[in-house]
Amino acid sequence: MIFILSKILIYFLKPITWIFLALVIAVFFPKKRRLFLILAFVFLLFFSNGFIVGKFFNFYESGYPTKQKYDVGIVLGGYSGYNERNQKIEFGSASDRLFQAIDLYKSGRINKILISSGSANLFDTSKKEADLTIIYLHQIGIPDSSIVVENLSRNTIENAKNSLAIVEKINPNAKVLVITSAWHIPRSRLIFNRFAKHKIDYYPTDYFGKTEYDFADYFIPSASALQAWEMLLKEWVGYIVDGLRW
Repeated sequence: MIFILSKILIYFLKPITWIFLALVIAVFFPKKRRLFLILAFVFLLFFSNGFIVGKFFNFYESGYPTKQKYDVGIVLGGYSGYNERNQKIEFGSASDRLFQAIDLYKSGRINKILISSGSANLFDTSKKEADLTIIYLHQIGIPDSSIVVENLSRNTIENAKNSLAIVEKINPNAKVLVITSAWHIPRSRLIFNRFAKHKIDYYPTDYFGKTEYDFADYFIPSASALQAWEMLLKEWVGYIVDGLRW
């Protein structure tokens, strides 16, 4: 039920939804029109600014851990989908999670790659991200002996419970590195540390906050900034909810 509710409530965490509602109220309530038109304009100006959202990401995103070797690198899902046209995996905006894990494996910093991801689809759960990823890993020459599959989890809590249970069976004393988006690490750390018996390190990928900002980031409204706020607000709400669960 919580999983279903989370999919529904996500629509109320979109700044574009707030702008739309403010405009609707302005149309149907003439006495409040000026107020809500101003509100819609302020929302649009603030949430479409690339510099503002970028600085929030800079504050929230995690840094890299110290260099060392790990027994298992757990890659959290959400980086790909299924391409119906060619029946293959289709990488998305967070695909850096997988590609950085491959690089860590190739450079000898992790011995095994554990893919933790089932299906986040409410209706069709037949296409599981981990299963699709395994096919891709085989294609680029990574052997079965270096791959571990966890294809049942639908969210970060299930990622932690399921993947750590597998690691416990493989090697109870394994050094573990969780690999996920930089903006997702604070919540991932909160959750994984609840289930972990040993210290876990976290490796950030696909940073959103920039190290340097362009002229356009300060003054030109950006649709990607609106989308970034949606992602960040969802993550903040998730962090608060997950923190209150224990």
